[in-house]
Amino acid sequence: MQFGEGGAGTFSDGKLNTMVKDKDGRGRKALSLFTAFGADSKIMYDAKPHIGTDVLRKVVKNMRNEIISLGGEFRFETQVTDIVLSKDGGVKALVANGAEIPFDISVLAIGHSARDTFSMLKDREVSMQKKPFAVGFRVEHPQKLINISQYGIEEPKSLPVASYKLVMNTKEGRGVYSFCMCPGGYVVNASSEEGRLAVNGMSYSGRDSENANSAIIITVDPKDFESDDVLAGVEFQRKLEEKAYELGGGKIPVEYYEDFKKAVSPFEDKTSDKNNPKEPVRFRDVCKPNTKGAYVFSNVHEILPDDLNKSFVEGMEKFGTMIKGYNSPDALIAGVETRTSSPVRINRTQSGESENIKGLYPCGEGAGYAGGIMSAAMDS
Repeated sequence: MQFGEGGAGTFSDGKLNTMVKDKDGRGRKALSLFTAFGADSKIMYDAKPHIGTDVLRKVVKNMRNEIISLGGEFRFETQVTDIVLSKDGGVKALVANGAEIPFDISVLAIGHSARDTFSMLKDREVSMQKKPFAVGFRVEHPQKLINISQYGIEEPKSLPVASYKLVMNTKEGRGVYSFCMCPGGYVVNASSEEGRLAVNGMSYSGRDSENANSAIIITVDPKDFESDDVLAGVEFQRKLEEKAYELGGGKIPVEYYEDFKKAVSPFEDKTSDKNNPKEPVRFRDVCKPNTKGAYVFSNVHEILPDDLNKSFVEGMEKFGTMIKGYNSPDALIAGVETRTSSPVRINRTQSGESENIKGLYPCGEGAGYAGGIMSAAMDS
C-alpha cells in the first residue's frame, strides 16, 4: 500500500484538490494527463476533483504502459539501497538489488514513508533537516450526519455526498485540522513496517459507503521530538505506530469518542452551557467501523502523548459547534494517523538540485516539498 505502483496515493483515492497556487499551469496540466489516461473529464472543472481508488489504479497502469511505449523502463521489486558518488561529489550510480546502475542525474521522487531511503541519505551525508508535520486519528461519522450539516437533508439526489474542512487553534497554540477527508469512505490499515501500525483513509469513485471519515490531526514540530537527530521525526512516528500495533494486536484499534474523552484528563468542557445541557447526538447503533483491514475496540487514547490528546479533544469539541453531532459520544476514533507529510526536508537549490550532491533532484512528498498528489505532481 505504501510502495506499490503509484505509491500510497493510489490507495488514498485520488483526491486532486490542492491549496497550491497554479501560476504556471502545472496543476491543470496534471489534471489533463489524468483525463488522458482514463479519469473522468469532470475533474477538469470540479472544485474538489476526485478519481477514486478503483479508477486510479487503472489510470496509473495506463500511464506506465505509455511510458514504456515511449522507451521508458520500469523495474518492479527493485530497491535502491545506495548512491555512488563521483570524485567531484556528484551522482555516479545508484545501487539497486546489489547492482550498480550508472546515472549522472537522478530524480529522487520517494514518498514520505521511504524511511530506509532517508537513513541511506543520512549515511551519505545528503543535506537534510527536520520539519514539522502532524499526527492524530481517523474519525468516522455516518455520512448522513455530514449531509444534513452541509445540505440540510440526509440523502441528496442531485448532489455528491457532502464533505467538510475543519480548522482550529488550541489554547496552547497547536493547530488541529481535518486532513484527507473521505466522504462515503473507508479507514484503511496502511502499515508498512513489522510491529507498527498506521491508518489512512480512502473512497472508491462512487463514494457510497455508509460512513464519512477524516483524519483529525495535531501539529507537531522538532521540539516535540526526543533528539536532535535529523531523523528524530521518523522515530517519533515509529513509537506511536508501535503503540497502536500493541493496542490492537496488529488490528486497527478503535474507540468511541465518549470513552476517549473521559480518559483524557484533565479537560474542562467549556463549549456547552452547563445550565442548559443539551442531549448529545447519538448514533452508535447506526455507525459501525467501516474499515479495510481488521479492527478491534481498544484504548486508542493511550497512543498519543497527553498534551496531544488534550489538543485532539479540544479540537473535536470545537468542531462540534461547526457540525452538529461531530463531537457525538458515538463518533469512532481509529489510530494512528502518522503519515500526513514528510518528517524531513531534503534541502535543495532554486533549480531543484540537492544542496550538496550534484545531479540529485529530490522532489515530491518524501523530499518535504509537497503534501498531496497534486502538489507532488506540480513539484515534479
